Amino acid sequence: MRTSTLAAWIILGVSLALMVASARGDSAIVDELAHIPAGFGYVTRGDYRLNPEHPPLIKVLAALSADMAVRPHFPTDTQSWQNDVNGQWTQGGIFLYGSGNDADRIIFWSRLPLMILAVVFGWILFAWTRREFGGTAALLTLAFFAFSPTLLAHARFVTTDVGAAFGFFIGITGFIAFLRRPTWRTILIAGILCGIAELLKFSLVLLVPMYAALIAGWVWAMPHTETRERLRVALRVTAQTLLIGAVGILVIWMAYFPLVRHYPPERQARDAEFLLGSYGFRPAVNLDLALIRNPVTRPLGQYVLGVLMVQQRSAGGNTNFFLGKVSGIGSHWYFPLMYLLKEPLALHILTLIALMAGAARIRVGAGGEPPARRIRRWIAGHFAEFACLVVIAVYWAISVKSPLNIGVRHVLPTFPFIYILVSVSVARWLAPDLHGTQARTSRNLPEILGIVWRRYIAVIPRYAVVGVLVIWLVAGTVIAYPRFLSYYNELAGGSSNGWRIAVDSNYDWGQDLKRLTQYANDNHIPKISLDYFGGADPRYYLGDRFEPWWSSRGPAHGWFAISASFRQGAFGTPAPGFTRKPENSYLWLRPYAPVARVGDSIFVYNLP
Repeated sequence: MRTSTLAAWIILGVSLALMVASARGDSAIVDELAHIPAGFGYVTRGDYRLNPEHPPLIKVLAALSADMAVRPHFPTDTQSWQNDVNGQWTQGGIFLYGSGNDADRIIFWSRLPLMILAVVFGWILFAWTRREFGGTAALLTLAFFAFSPTLLAHARFVTTDVGAAFGFFIGITGFIAFLRRPTWRTILIAGILCGIAELLKFSLVLLVPMYAALIAGWVWAMPHTETRERLRVALRVTAQTLLIGAVGILVIWMAYFPLVRHYPPERQARDAEFLLGSYGFRPAVNLDLALIRNPVTRPLGQYVLGVLMVQQRSAGGNTNFFLGKVSGIGSHWYFPLMYLLKEPLALHILTLIALMAGAARIRVGAGGEPPARRIRRWIAGHFAEFACLVVIAVYWAISVKSPLNIGVRHVLPTFPFIYILVSVSVARWLAPDLHGTQARTSRNLPEILGIVWRRYIAVIPRYAVVGVLVIWLVAGTVIAYPRFLSYYNELAGGSSNGWRIAVDSNYDWGQDLKRLTQYANDNHIPKISLDYFGGADPRYYLGDRFEPWWSSRGPAHGWFAISASFRQGAFGTPAPGFTRKPENSYLWLRPYAPVARVGDSIFVYNLP
């Protein structure tokens, strides 16, 4: 076995152990309350009425695992299942906490396949990077991936974010393989991978402009080719890409077909009409309804419904706390700053090294060649790196403009491509530049000593710097266990201060309710008022000790706890035009200081 292969399996094994061990202590987060019951509806009932705004693959994997391991009762005699159009949250509460099921077992077994998927993703990322760029770059990429607090956090939950990252990776690498060798086999494989990607998250529709940019770059960079030939190649590749899209659509249809087979068609059409009631472009709604009403295209109609719902929600934004302000319109600085503060500082230092090393290589290789020709030659010789840049540029350009600022997880699909670019540049920085002297068969002693110096001695400080930074990255992530979701790096003042910057899925998604229960047990608290943001049911864990609370009820007395998302939403300064609701104001809580923090995300008070 290769040394790099053994090292990769060790890294992935440690990462999986961190995920599994920490997942047991986390209560259900917000999105799991909708995703878990939706998956059971698809798998056990063949009915897609719950959670249509997300594609099925992650939810199906979660439900299959939990159904085989736990065999829970999934109720269908509820109002939320039979009549409510958007009853996923209520159905989730009834299924997990109100039907006699063991909620913790269902949640854990639902999460397990997603953690395994993260390991599979890590191995594919490592193997592809090693084939393209060598073992050093591959191991660095895998270390960044396996010990990213953001990835470790979200790979443990039944959500679509890590699945989306996986989808973009297989979609892009499959398309690169097709461009390099356009055969019927690579067209079929790229189409299947594209279809699987679209079943992981609806944002994967961004593969369309990414494919277009890759085709343009591929054709433009073709060496020694006349304009007419470039046009011919462009038309041929575009036609083949349409075939890839057709295969992808067929994969989507095949996946949705068994999941809508028992969804009454008239109910499906009525639900779609209601859910798209505020969608601005009516022809798109009419097209979706036409697809749903046709028995053959009905599965595709359900897919298109989800895409339109995501567009509808993204345009509407979301109320969020960011840098002391509460707003619903988002900020262009949100994702860049959250990436800077939520990924390890050691990674950012290595990124600076990679950028400086890359700039130095560009200066050395510039010569007198025109910039356009130099760029064209670089794309032709470094197409995989160009593809990484395309993904990052397209995805970030769209994300920065989005008003939906509820978590750095929304740019997680670009992380693997960033890791690859950083690792490749750092690996080249570590490798000595022998200026072609290796090709010579006869050398005198000074030349031999010079080669030895550059290859083995001069690079020792570089290896030391990179080694220390990687150890810092790994150690910092391990120390953050089990609180990966609330991780903030040293630039933010650490995880304990992250609530001052941004909350929601960056910090507080409901993961600490079980820890609050343990705190109440340890401190013999007979009654605690709680305003909780999350997917778990406080009464399921706290029983009669739980008293639901919100600000408009007036001041609480005695033990009181509040989730960081609600607290910061109340204490932040409203942006111009933003009006805070009375139940969220908490003016009466401002004079008091918390006596404890549970996990990182729940503030505990003992009020007079």
